[in-house]
Amino acid sequence: MFYTYILLSKIADKTYTGHTINLEKRLKKHNNGKEVFSKRYKPWKIIYSESFLNEVESIKREKYFKSATGRRWMKKNLFKT
Repeated sequence: MFYTYILLSKIADKTYTGHTINLEKRLKKHNNGKEVFSKRYKPWKIIYSESFLNEVESIKREKYFKSATGRRWMKKNLFKT
């Protein structure tokens, strides 16, 4: 199983989108400062994830979330005011 996920920094107004085969292990890497971008804004929490049967679909969804349309979707559905 492959996952596309969205993280939210607990200290800054930042999100991070990625894909992985192991959500828990990936979150630990982000929170342990093992990733260049995410170490500046740790700790992180998972605010959204989707599962896929193959990596290709997971990467497509990650690219969508990183697009302008995907960012609008996130704002509308994950950050309702």
